[in-house]
Amino acid sequence: MCSQGFEKRYPTDVDDATWMLIEPIVRQKPGQGRKRTVNIREVVNAIFYLNYTGCQWEMLPKEFPDYRHVNYYYWKWIRDGTWDELNDIMRSITRNIEGHDSDPSAAILDSQSTKTTIKGEEQGFDAGKQVKGRKRFLVVDTLGLLLVVMVMSASRSESSGGSDILEEVHQKFVTIKRVWADSAYGGRLVEYANNWFRFVLEIIRPSPDQQGFEVHPKRWIVERTLSWLNWSRRLSKEYEMHTESSEAMIKIAMIRLMLKRMESALCVM
Repeated sequence: MCSQGFEKRYPTDVDDATWMLIEPIVRQKPGQGRKRTVNIREVVNAIFYLNYTGCQWEMLPKEFPDYRHVNYYYWKWIRDGTWDELNDIMRSITRNIEGHDSDPSAAILDSQSTKTTIKGEEQGFDAGKQVKGRKRFLVVDTLGLLLVVMVMSASRSESSGGSDILEEVHQKFVTIKRVWADSAYGGRLVEYANNWFRFVLEIIRPSPDQQGFEVHPKRWIVERTLSWLNWSRRLSKEYEMHTESSEAMIKIAMIRLMLKRMESALCVM
């Protein structure tokens, strides 16, 4: 299924093999509505390009559809859950390719405080990190693939934000039995999670004799995922006015990462 001889205009363009995975999810649903006139594959390519390069909507190259069409579908897919569906399907496929069950049994939680560049909703000050902006809470599987993301004010504590995102994990992933996190999520949140959720929240603490930097078991996985987000310039800071758009950009970055892995795997096959 590797597209031999397929030349991309941009590295973010989807090839024929991976488009076969995306197309059934973004195709127009049957009905009496007005038929699309825009090339939906080019809309996806434009959104991936913007996510990776960090350009403004108006600065999308002219070979893509008009930026207003692209922005329309971007927001439509946020509100109808298309980005969530794409992330879930691509994660299951990626896990299968790498020899894992489709549904995870364990996860890792962490957060990242990020500066904002514009006025928008959910902004605050993280006194611990000395960052004014927003805080990205992520839960990933043991491969570092995204399960749930929530973007909140940077002033939200790990305990408060952690409670909200773990509730989402509890609702969405019935197979998860254990979640690892660092000591910032300890205390009452551990007791709350163990009493009300179907999984155990386990805190990974540094060894008492640790001196200097040390890689901690499991925690490095989610920290690696946070570093992956830096590959997308749109995520280098918080450029989005609305937190739902911030969350969507993170999902899109992870979808692109998984598609890239699939392209490599399909070419080997």
